[in-house]
Amino acid sequence: MLIIDSKDCENIDKALKKYKKKFEKSKVLLQLRERQSFMKPSVRRRGEVLKAIYKQKIASGKIEA
Repeated sequence: MLIIDSKDCENIDKALKKYKKKFEKSKVLLQLRERQSFMKPSVRRRGEVLKAIYKQKIASGKIEA
């Protein structure tokens, strides 16, 4: 549960902005999207390996981003 400390004189727009920022930082939406479908651990691991290989190639200059 997210709690926003707001002062009496604070504008509701500022409080809403704080809430949205806290919501993004908590990564709740990412977890919900991740749980919508089951992905086998081996498939997930393979994706992570492919991402790491791609990032290494970019860092070494073999691929231009």
